[in-house]
Amino acid sequence: MEKGRALVSRSGIFFTVVILSILIGSPGVLGVGAPVKETPQPRADIIRLDSLKVFGKLERPSVTFLHQKHTEALEKKNKNCSACHLSEKDPLLDTERMSSKYMRLKETTKQEVMDVYHLNCIGCHKETKAAKEKSGPVECGNCHYDNKSVVSIWKSIGMDKSLHYLHSKAQDDKCEKCHHAYNEVTKKLYYAKGKEGTCRYCHREQTEDKVISFRLAAHIACIDCHRKILAKNESAGPYNCDGCHDPVQQKLIKTIKDVPRMKMNQPNVVFIKTTNPEALPPKRLTRMKRVPFNHEAHEAYNSTCRVCHHAAMNNCVQCHTLAGEEKGNYVTLEQSMHRLNAEQSCFGCHDLNQNNQSCAGCHASFAKSRQNNPTTCVACHMAPLLQNPDEKQTAEEQQLAATLLNARLLINDTYADEDVPETVEIKTLQNKYEPVKLPHRKIIYTLVKNIRNNKLANYFHTEKGTICQGCHHHSPAAKKPPACESCHGKPFNESDPFKPGLTAAYHRQCMECHREMGIEKPASTKCTECHRERG
Repeated sequence: MEKGRALVSRSGIFFTVVILSILIGSPGVLGVGAPVKETPQPRADIIRLDSLKVFGKLERPSVTFLHQKHTEALEKKNKNCSACHLSEKDPLLDTERMSSKYMRLKETTKQEVMDVYHLNCIGCHKETKAAKEKSGPVECGNCHYDNKSVVSIWKSIGMDKSLHYLHSKAQDDKCEKCHHAYNEVTKKLYYAKGKEGTCRYCHREQTEDKVISFRLAAHIACIDCHRKILAKNESAGPYNCDGCHDPVQQKLIKTIKDVPRMKMNQPNVVFIKTTNPEALPPKRLTRMKRVPFNHEAHEAYNSTCRVCHHAAMNNCVQCHTLAGEEKGNYVTLEQSMHRLNAEQSCFGCHDLNQNNQSCAGCHASFAKSRQNNPTTCVACHMAPLLQNPDEKQTAEEQQLAATLLNARLLINDTYADEDVPETVEIKTLQNKYEPVKLPHRKIIYTLVKNIRNNKLANYFHTEKGTICQGCHHHSPAAKKPPACESCHGKPFNESDPFKPGLTAAYHRQCMECHREMGIEKPASTKCTECHRERG
């Protein structure tokens, strides 16, 4: 009897264990056996090994290669980049340069490239494993798979004027150590003093003919230079992926606030060229007055010359002619200066500045239609045309340009208190709500205060009433602009779908302005936050 009880007891335990095992082991049941979803590891050194794409469609997924992880492992064995990268003679220089390819100098055949990776990578992993050290995979499926355990945080880094100054100072202003040009006759690189430009002007996104891509040029030149300096036990920049491309590490790079002006024989103040001496009439002449341009001030506003000089360090008109030519992608000079969707254009750059929170209340969203009316042209086009424009502007012309800019009237204020009502009562919805008392003067003065030190706003706000046009957007600047209901009727006008009714106009104006300027109140869309409900 006791044995039977024991058997039943043991059987019960056995079945209980089996049932629990099934439940626990079944994905989705109780959630215990479901695979744990790992949080992807952020890295800046992820490289996709997909070189075989040049031979056709890949047969297996590309390999996720963690570059810095490998370089750190090599450093522990007193090895460097030469363990994986061969050196070759630079075709344009009498020096050796490190190839960016792995264990080869060029692509040969598909099988040979595969063998380079398989023999060397797997061979290294096997040797490391035989030495009883932590090693990498040696089987195909452990390399060729969609690796979701890592996620790229790689961020591009550019040579802004602060970083350029640090390099220039470290090299004692010897620009020839980095800058070079190509001589079509001798087929060699040389230093063109006074014609230095960004590397990106020649080294494009992809390798073209014998000109390697910008990415390869930067890695070969920068890493090689930093490694050689560090070998002398001297201070140098980073040579690993994180040092340049990790967003956190980028913030640690020293930044010079007041960077001395570059010495490029650039002008201080000039007239923007609107004529190209190489072109024949009528392509040479323009009907618009000339624009004085403060080149020195714009240098200070921007972090790099490429903001404007995006293709070469030339005058805009050399590529963007009045009629438009192939070398300027048929973008005319007028378009290059006025396009809103191009950061390099005057309008495009100024338009981006209007996204600043202190400006966005008037200039964001539908309010764009309020600006750029024909009267604003004269804010830039100030000087009379020349009958016989020359290639080079004279000192007198440059002095005239500076005089015109210095004489312009900057508006950083508005009308006096007595001309700005302290409050304005809005009675549109008073049948359901109490009238709203708008703190009119407070709003105006706050807007003025926010842009008082904004030179761009001060220059283009040509009248004291310009700030009023942020709300009174289709009327001329005046001390007593027309009321909103003079344009917006109480009922919606079906014949003019682009003009909202009075209620919609008020709500859109106020609420969009608050949102764009980051004003916390009203905190929700409840009507009673602004309107007191009638009892």
